Amino acid sequence: MITKALSPAPEDNPSQTVRALLRLREMILDGELPAGERISEPVVAELTGISRTPIRTALVRLQEEGLLDPIRSGGFRVKSFSLDEICDAIEVRGTLEGLAARLAAERGVTAESIEALRASVRDIDIALEASAELDDEGFTAYVEANARFHKRLEQACASEVVQRQLERCKALPFASPNAFLRVQAVSPDARLTLQIANAQHRAVIEALAAREGSRAEALMREHTRIARRNLETTLANPQIKALVPGASLIVAR
Repeated sequence: MITKALSPAPEDNPSQTVRALLRLREMILDGELPAGERISEPVVAELTGISRTPIRTALVRLQEEGLLDPIRSGGFRVKSFSLDEICDAIEVRGTLEGLAARLAAERGVTAESIEALRASVRDIDIALEASAELDDEGFTAYVEANARFHKRLEQACASEVVQRQLERCKALPFASPNAFLRVQAVSPDARLTLQIANAQHRAVIEALAAREGSRAEALMREHTRIARRNLETTLANPQIKALVPGASLIVAR
């Protein structure tokens, strides 16, 4: 006998879980839920108007992303981050991106993949040259093109293991390639700094095309150091710090 599958209950709808996840992440990064704040399913459900089942799933996801710590007695606490923790996360990303670049170079990258990477670099050039000042539109175009370059590099290594670990690493607060780009955009030498970063992109592509694994790896690890410098700039300037989502979670300890 064939029976019709039951539709998921409204509170189990995947879209509700995504909505809960996005809203909770936004509340944490915007400071509505500050570092150290204890949160629980009933409280969050009341704050957001979302039922408890998707809230429960979202809280677990945010724990996996590193934004929440579980409390032994139940519930979660919004996590704070030290400078060392963030530097370690950036260093892990640099190590993994360096590994991806080396594997891609050693295994060989298709002409199509090389061209896709070069297209990302050209898109960045266009974004930087579009106006005398790096306005919001130009910055958004830069961020999107930069994200495409890093994603295409991950894919070029042809390793699901490395790609999976990179995705997990980039989900860590402040560890993604775009985490501190807004800091670069407001610095006096913003355009020059971003142009240097894109020149590093070009050098990585040439190393991939020449199958120079060690050089490609070293270049990507050096490229990641820009994020470390941006972090230091952020912490030294309260006005700039306000531009970084979730910066209120960074504490000196």
